Amino acid sequence: MSGKPMVFLLAGTLVLASPGCKNREEAAKQELKEKGYEITPESFFRAAESDDVATMQKLVKGGIAPDVRNSEGDTALHAAAAAGMMKSADFLLDQHVPVDVTGAGDRTPLMTAVVKGSPAMVRYLLSQKADPLKKDAKGYRPLTLAVNEGRAEMVSELAAYDRDSLDTAILLAAIEGKSGVIDALTAYGASVYARTDDGRTPLMLAAENGNIEAVEMLIGVGANRFSMDEEGRIAADIAREAGHEEVALRLSEEPGKEEFGIEEPSDLGAEMLAQMEKADQAAGLASSEPATGGGHTPVASHAAPVALEGATLKEIAGPVSMPVSGGSEVVSQAPLKMRAFRQRELPLRIETVKGETASIRVAGSGVQQISKGAPIPGTSLTIVKVQHRMMEQKDRSSGLTEASVVEVLDGGTGRTRELVSGIPSTAHDPVALVEDGGGRRYLAKAGQKFSGEDGSQYVVVDVRPNQMVIENLSKGEVITVPLRGPRG
Repeated sequence: MSGKPMVFLLAGTLVLASPGCKNREEAAKQELKEKGYEITPESFFRAAESDDVATMQKLVKGGIAPDVRNSEGDTALHAAAAAGMMKSADFLLDQHVPVDVTGAGDRTPLMTAVVKGSPAMVRYLLSQKADPLKKDAKGYRPLTLAVNEGRAEMVSELAAYDRDSLDTAILLAAIEGKSGVIDALTAYGASVYARTDDGRTPLMLAAENGNIEAVEMLIGVGANRFSMDEEGRIAADIAREAGHEEVALRLSEEPGKEEFGIEEPSDLGAEMLAQMEKADQAAGLASSEPATGGGHTPVASHAAPVALEGATLKEIAGPVSMPVSGGSEVVSQAPLKMRAFRQRELPLRIETVKGETASIRVAGSGVQQISKGAPIPGTSLTIVKVQHRMMEQKDRSSGLTEASVVEVLDGGTGRTRELVSGIPSTAHDPVALVEDGGGRRYLAKAGQKFSGEDGSQYVVVDVRPNQMVIENLSKGEVITVPLRGPRG
């Protein structure tokens, strides 16, 4: 019978089965067996983890479904993502396996790549329109998974896609003591000024959990030891209450007179520039080398930032495309990038005023009663005015609120500043370090006006820890400029 077709009757239909076809199937099975594979889901996953696309093709022809799952509920695309196998991922996507297919714990292949894979694989999946904002069964997004797993190298890939989670991410990193992640997050736009609902900063959270390395890192990137929570506690107080005496000692040095100085935003240019140059050095860039991957263009270290008021900014090349879930969208073109934010908090807080006497909480000294005309002990500040005033505060939504207002005079600089109850007492107005398309840096604060090369006129509406708001006066258009950090 060799070489003759065999005849089968199936459901009333005459079918011819060629021995040659059967021989080819047997040959394919033998070839797979010689390579250590069988026509099983396990073999399909092993091929995916090895970038063995030829074997994957044969297994699919042999009847294995491309979206087959393992015992944990993951697909081969998850396996390829974990192993960093882009050829396998390409094949599976071509076989119509969804890029955001969920597996164990409702995690997508992108999430798996964040936890187990490589930055290159994360970058590849994002280029294939993987959703960076999806949450797993525990509510983690890819960025917060990177924090939770201590994968600092993933932050640069994900930060631009999930800027709304950066502050949450740095608070989480502080709790968990992930100092390397904190460094990466602040380089790409997370703010050390972030706060929890009860007013705790990343530094306070790191101190509360005894994470000394995270404490050191946060201080190194600009966190203020004397910021107070809603109860008037500083980080040292919180560390001591939690039983972390070593951390408390690191943080408990009493503020010197210079910590109480009233500053102008222009005083901060050198400090902010030094932070940028430190980031350049950490990235292996000289201060005059161009950055790659969408980062900033460093300028010579002697080019100190100047006031934004009246400046003409060089255009940032091309339309601005902000990464969003499933792709990107073109947003309003801003003529600048926000690189850093500063608003130094004074080591004191206004509690209340009564008559011409103010109750003031001073870090390390508790609450003191100080009358108009008297100095605040241990500082260069003198109280020159005490009053009540109806004010609309940014962090409250209930309209006007009665506030206690104390005006102080800095005897060292001759500058005065109003300090208000219910909000942190600060040494100066908020200021941002911004950069134009030519890498030139400026100090920006609310109310400043500037122009673009095309003649468009702008005004800075507000400067906040994680963004600034500007208005294109020529178009009547309001633009939000996110904090990108030194490397974003």
